[in-house]
Amino acid sequence: MTNLLVIKERLINIYVKFEIYITPCIKFLTALITLLVINGNIGYMYRLKNPALVVIIALLCSFLPCNLIIVFAAAYVVLHLYALSMECAVVILAVFILMFVLYFRFSPKDSIAVLLTPVCFALKIPYVMPLTMGFIGSPMSAISVGCGTVVYYILRYVKSNSTQLGNMDADSAAAKFKFVVDNIMKDNTMFLMVAAFAVTIVAVYVIKRLSINHSWKIALGVGAVLDVMIIFIGDLSLDINANLGVTILGTIVSVLLVIVLQFFVFNVDYSRTEYVQFEDDEYYYYVKAVPKISVSTPEVKVKRINPQRR
Repeated sequence: MTNLLVIKERLINIYVKFEIYITPCIKFLTALITLLVINGNIGYMYRLKNPALVVIIALLCSFLPCNLIIVFAAAYVVLHLYALSMECAVVILAVFILMFVLYFRFSPKDSIAVLLTPVCFALKIPYVMPLTMGFIGSPMSAISVGCGTVVYYILRYVKSNSTQLGNMDADSAAAKFKFVVDNIMKDNTMFLMVAAFAVTIVAVYVIKRLSINHSWKIALGVGAVLDVMIIFIGDLSLDINANLGVTILGTIVSVLLVIVLQFFVFNVDYSRTEYVQFEDDEYYYYVKAVPKISVSTPEVKVKRINPQRR
């Protein structure tokens, strides 16, 4: 355990020392992965799939605010869909505008959640997002994760119905609009996942703030079980044929990843908990203080041994 704490402190020191370089690299990788996922799923405009263009946009995003990465990603999606169907692009653009209004109004600081949620869906571990945002975010983070979830299911819908959307007559614009809107609004799986993730985020956030020992571990366990239960109940009531085996396996992997995150973000020693009581003219205060676990990184000393001269 001590060795892990030493590694943790060294990693934190490295990040603090080289933050000016590490942060742009993280933005670059996030933008690059996001654009590659979009191109891999709905790459209908071949010019946008040019590797040089993708790298240039990712490099540009590395020096811009994180929220602009979302704007570039949304523009990429709309342009790809325009190459497939103008009506589909208009509908999705309207959906994106609605999501942007909700996102920038309530949770503008959770841009990473909007970007990583579709990526985690593609990796079959989307459950890591509600658990993580419940710990490091707020109940409003449910909007960011929900927006990312909607984006993923839109991309999945377009990819599954690209042939039908592309073959519809150009004169039947109204039919295309109705077809796209109806199929998006009838996707019960999407609404179920948005609801499950929202409930999980709120539950994890509330429990981890309780003044009880091991609140983060309890919140993680409750959140994981609650997420699976909601999906299971929704599968039975809505008849969406969710793969519960994949859901359980993805949840287990997500829990393990969040445990690693907890080690870096919230690592305390409950055996040294202290309780403090004091008062002022208006209130009595009862304070529970739990110390963080930290170790000092050992200094590396180099001992030079000079050869003896004869």
